[in-house]
Order: sequence, then structure tokens, then C-alpha cells
Amino acid sequence: MVFLPWLVVISDYDLSGGDRLPPQNIEAEEEILGGILLDPEAMARVAELLRPEMFYLSAHQEIYRAALQLYSQGQPTDLTTVSAWLADHQLLERVGGTAAIRRLVEQTVSSVNIDQYARLVVDKYMRRRLIQVSNTLARLAYDTSQPLPQLLDRAEQEVFSLTQERVQRSLVPASEVLVNIFSELEERFQSGAQIPGIPTKFIDLDNLTQGLQRSDLVILAGRPSMGKTSLALNIAQNVAAYVKQPVAIFSLEMSREQLVQRLLASEARIDSSRLRSGRISENEWQRLGQAIGFLSQLPLFIDDTPNCTVTEIRSKARRLQVEQGGTLGLVLIDYLQLIQGSESDNRVQELSRITRGLKALAKELMVPVLVLSQLSRAVESRSDKRPQLADLRESGCLAGDTRVRDVDRGKIWRLEQLAALPPSAELPRLLSLNGRGRLVPQQPVRVFCSGRQPTCLLKTRLNFSIRATGNHPFLTRDGWKTLDELQLEEEVAVVVQEGLIWDPVVFISEPGEPQPVYDIEMPRHHNFVANGLLVHNSIEQDADVVMMIYRPEYYDPNTSDRGIAEVIVAKHRNGPTGTVRLLFESQYTQFRNLADPYR
Repeated sequence: MVFLPWLVVISDYDLSGGDRLPPQNIEAEEEILGGILLDPEAMARVAELLRPEMFYLSAHQEIYRAALQLYSQGQPTDLTTVSAWLADHQLLERVGGTAAIRRLVEQTVSSVNIDQYARLVVDKYMRRRLIQVSNTLARLAYDTSQPLPQLLDRAEQEVFSLTQERVQRSLVPASEVLVNIFSELEERFQSGAQIPGIPTKFIDLDNLTQGLQRSDLVILAGRPSMGKTSLALNIAQNVAAYVKQPVAIFSLEMSREQLVQRLLASEARIDSSRLRSGRISENEWQRLGQAIGFLSQLPLFIDDTPNCTVTEIRSKARRLQVEQGGTLGLVLIDYLQLIQGSESDNRVQELSRITRGLKALAKELMVPVLVLSQLSRAVESRSDKRPQLADLRESGCLAGDTRVRDVDRGKIWRLEQLAALPPSAELPRLLSLNGRGRLVPQQPVRVFCSGRQPTCLLKTRLNFSIRATGNHPFLTRDGWKTLDELQLEEEVAVVVQEGLIWDPVVFISEPGEPQPVYDIEMPRHHNFVANGLLVHNSIEQDADVVMMIYRPEYYDPNTSDRGIAEVIVAKHRNGPTGTVRLLFESQYTQFRNLADPYR
């Protein structure tokens, strides 16, 4: 091979390993490019496998990028067209001119082996990436200021990205996304699929949500004894049985034996209390055996480690996805408030970080993450016990007359006014406290009504006041605390002349009558200034879907809706909200469609 000065080696890191050259196969790269220039059908065989950055030489990267662009536009990828494209983009001389491109054609006999050459180039690229990652991790390991668990998680993320044989890109052309969407729509049309997401097999719920969407964070909340764990297990079993994809279940409260007993009771239709005590009749043994045989074939994987962190959950889910051939149908976590956070954070900050971490997990693995959550006791104080968004634990709200200031125009808005704006309206930028302790402008994602809740009036010595639910967080010298946790004379953060100062609380009223309450979804810093006080977002803002369970029978044994459960879809980022009615058979810990033949 003749060395040409225009062939520039790309080196973002020290890849040499001493005097050794990084892994590469220049001959294979030349054969691929020559084959593409010779054969108009060759590009179709490698376009899905190769990306420009996989070529070792920068000139080869530019030539392949030009051919790929022409191919995507339906144009030929011959010598003349590729040379013209490079010339039009002032890149021809950078790759060595027309003579260099012609040389690639002349030394290539045919494109018959282009697939094998492409795999060789990918192999060498992955080895170079592994060296890059290793060097990066080595540098990180020397940085003793970083906590070890954080370093290990970073290492696992880097290596995991290699196992997926893809490079993370921050910007993707919209045209590429449109092509993928069209392919998915075409596949669904041809297969006759009724919904785009992963079906739960609860027909009305699937019709409302269009199934569980990959990369979505779904919160399923309820008061104790409502059946949220049973519903989640039913969904998990259905995904494993009917979609035939692996399901990871992380149970931070119940043991794996207890979970499996629930699955058995549901599948065998044996009273769960009798099953636990072993009081099984003769005719039930056959059903039990059949249920065991059926469940043992399902790809259900259970981890009952207590006090798991998001990092540990992410690590185990990644590993399972790799072991199962890169596919994962659902990650189920029971439940949110038991996930371990950083000891340096107070609980409000912890849960905010946890929900953001779970959303990141869903996006990273491209899998729906279903998380169970508790509801606050505020439900019990109302005559209508149906839960609302504001009932989520650590998810407080503010009264509709709460004021926020547009930092660009100086206009004062009430939350109820902002919530009433049309979806197309641009929301004003508000003050938010960043990670460095500075107040900066931030544009809200949305302002919304969370239902009706009792609120308390809080007043400070400097005469700042606000009405909020008892679980709404305020910034104190000891971090974020809910209103219920605040004590008189405890100092909270208030804003005076664009600066933050501490102001003692002098009055907190008893909860008043229920009234409409509101919250703001803020990006990045997850807080905002309202009535001059610094307040935090609710935990639901990271969720794409929030569902809540309500069973009238629990509060009124004489109700006509005995055995009926309502699944209230209170938030749906990409679709409608509403209520779905299901049949709940408590003795079997099982939810069913209302038209189920077993009813």
C-alpha cells in the first residue's frame, strides 16, 4: 500500500498503546469505498451497518459520508457523482482530489465481498472505541474526588454502550427519525397491530394509553390495599406471556417468594390466603400444577434486594437486557419511596433525582419503566376519595392565586391564568435556582391544575405569604422540606431584589377547604419563585404517564360497584387522560377486563 499524505488519521484520544498503531484495516476500507463507487446496489448492503466515523482515515470518512448522503436522496454513488458532491462542499481536495477517488475504483475488482469487509471495519472501529473508553476510565480512576459508585456506574455505561454497537449522538437529523417512524408504521400496518406500544392486555387501558411506550416512565400510584402491586404484576405477566419479552421486577418491599405466590394465586385462581397457608383442595392441585408449568416458561426475572439505588437497578437491568439478546419488555419497580438515594440529599431532592434517574433509564434502555408509588393521606380527608395528581407523596401544589413574575417583561401572572393559556402559547420565563446557588431565568414546560386539595397559609417575618398543600417543598437552610415539616421560626428562602435571603416562618394555618391547586413543570433545576418564595417541583414531572387506582368498595362495602376498580390516567404526556374500569378479584389478587369470560 502506498502512503498518501491526504490520508489523515483521526485521534481524539491517545490510542497508540506505546509505539503500536490503533486497530484498523485500511485495505478493507478501500474495498468498501471502491465497491460503492462501482456497484449502485452495494450501498444498500452496508448503509445499515456502517457509519462514517467507523472509518479510520478522515478521507475515507468524508467519501463514505458523501456516498451515504447521495444514497439517502436516491441519487447514484458513482465516481462522477461522488466527486461532484465533494467538490460542491469544498471537500474534494481534502480527500486527495478526483485522482484519489479514481484510484479506489481502479484497485477494486468487485463488490461481492463488501459485507465481509464492512464487518472487518466495524470490528476494528469497536476495538478503537474500547481503547478510547479504557483510556477515559483510567483517567477517571485517578480522579479521587469522584465517589467510587459513580465511577463504577460511569464505567458500566461506557462499556454497555459498546455492547449495543452504537455511538451515542446528541443530534440526529429529523429525516432519519422520519424514516424510522415510517418503517415502524408500515410494520404495524402489515402486522395488523392495534396499538403502537407494548400491550398490557387490559383492553380499555390500552385503548386510552396506546400501550406502554418504550422510553416512557409510568407511575402507578394508590393508597394501601388498593391493589397497585397486583395490577403491576398482572401487567408484567401479560407482557411476558403475550408480548413474549423479558420483564425485570425489582421488589424493594416484598420478597420474591411473596411475589411468585401472588402470581400463582392469580394464574391458578386459588384464594391467595389459602395458598399461602397450604390449604389447597384436591381439585385445585391440578390447576396449581398447570399454573406452575405456565409461569415457569415466562421470561420473568425478580430481584428482591432491599434499599436498591437507581444505579444498582440500572446496572442489573442493563445486564439482563444484554443476556436476553438486547431485548427487554418492561422494568417494574415496587416502589418509588423505598429506592435508596444519596445520603447527602434530603428526601425531596432524593426523590427528584430518583425520578430523573428512572426516566433516564427508560430512555437509555428504550424500555417502559413502571414504578409504583404511594399516595398521601390527603385522600382520606376528602368526601370524594378518588385520587388526584396532588395526592402523590412528595408532590405538593399551590393555590390558583399564587403569583409568578415574567423575568423578561416584568408582568405578574397567577398560576390559574397560566394554566388556562392554550397549549400553543409561549410560557413566560421564571426565576429558578441553579446548582451553583444563582437565580437564573428558566422557561416552564407546562403549568397545570392538579385537582382540588386543602391548602395551608404560610407567612414569613418579612410578610411573604403563600397557600400550598402540606406536601409542597420549600427551601430551608437544611435543604428542601415540605410545608408539613416546617416549624415556626425555621428559615425559608425568599427573593428580595433578585437576591436570595433567609426569612423565618411566623405562621402556618390549619388546612382549609379544598380548592383548585396548581403546579409548574420546570426543566433542569426543578424549582421556581412563587409569591417571592422558592418552591420545588412535584415528583410527577418526570413521568410520561401517571395512573392511580381507586376501589369504591374499599371505602363503602355496600356500594353497587363491588369488585370494580377505577384506573385513573391523571397524566398522559402524549395522549388523552381518562378513567378505565376493571374487574378486581381480591381473593385471587387479579385484575381483569370487565368483559372477561371468568367474570
